[in-house]
Amino acid sequence: MSAMPVLWIVWAGATATMLILLAYRGTLTRYEEDQIFLDDASDHQKNEQTAILQKVNKITPFVRVATGATCALSAGIIGIYVWDAVRHLM
Repeated sequence: MSAMPVLWIVWAGATATMLILLAYRGTLTRYEEDQIFLDDASDHQKNEQTAILQKVNKITPFVRVATGATCALSAGIIGIYVWDAVRHLM
């Protein structure tokens, strides 16, 4: 069996993981506000924003790993196809 179908399946898994994480991060940041809370009356909103930021910061390394894996696998797949085309042309 060729390694290409396995490589495509791994690439699809990494890409799906990346897309799911990006969608989750997008739903988290949808309710994030771009304002500064200066008085104590807005402590509840400040705590909500802090919780959102903690969740986003928690998944950021996973997003980076999934993006890196997808890019590396994409480069590998393209490289294999280019190498195969050059080998056949020679």
